[in-house]
Amino acid sequence: MKGRFGFLTLVLLYAALVVACLSSLLAQGDISWGRQPWVNLMNTAQDFAKPSFLDLWWGNSQLEYRSDDGSLLRTENRQLVEKKYLTGLARATWITVSIATLGSLLGALLALPLAVLSARNLAAPRALRWCAQGLLSVLRSIHTLVFGLVLVGIVGLGPTAGILAIALHSTGTYGKLFAESIEAIDMSAIEAVRSVGASPAQVFFNAVWPAVLPQWVSSHLYVWEFNIRDSTILGLIGAGGLGLLITEATSLFQWGRLSTVLLVVIVLVASFDAISGKIRKALL
Repeated sequence: MKGRFGFLTLVLLYAALVVACLSSLLAQGDISWGRQPWVNLMNTAQDFAKPSFLDLWWGNSQLEYRSDDGSLLRTENRQLVEKKYLTGLARATWITVSIATLGSLLGALLALPLAVLSARNLAAPRALRWCAQGLLSVLRSIHTLVFGLVLVGIVGLGPTAGILAIALHSTGTYGKLFAESIEAIDMSAIEAVRSVGASPAQVFFNAVWPAVLPQWVSSHLYVWEFNIRDSTILGLIGAGGLGLLITEATSLFQWGRLSTVLLVVIVLVASFDAISGKIRKALL
């Protein structure tokens, strides 16, 4: 399908899919706003507007906990408690960054040979190309969280499962991006190197590598940035990091602490986005 007619056909098919999804969910009663959604929204917004890190300066240093009969159970210094929590938050943030960084690097290294085999213009043996493309499609189709659930059962709780989960899913994404960048390069340079009797390795390092390296670095930064966000979720299944603190805050309905953790996530992602954006701009 080409031209305006083809585009209109695709738009109509997409619209039909949206209508089918919405109508089926409405027919089964699966779309609901719950009870008192606006009241719940306002209460939640008020809790989120008071992030727990503010207790570091304005927390009650003599917070008293009393029983139903009024007897004093214990006294708590909220400033000291929050200072201890923020220390743990900093450690969890570093674990999250480590998981994303090591997982992204491992995924990029694993994807490199698969991308070379998948690129059609490098004329790899057809069987190898199909196997590489199939493997990349499988890895890209399975979500990082699913990999994490399986790997936690294999290697146990901790960052190792998160690193491997990030790496496996990222391999599929990196492989596709790397292969597309190889297929987009000018074939005249490759043919010129081949014409002098260069080996496949020499063709890659003399004609392919210099042409695709800036695009590969840009792709690596993009996927790395995405994995920073993705790694915060892996803590929900026991991989450690910020996800673990998110799980604790939501299970205990500590929306102030959840607000603090989410602010850290936003600052972390925004900072990495700004840095990677400058690096990508310098590569142009």
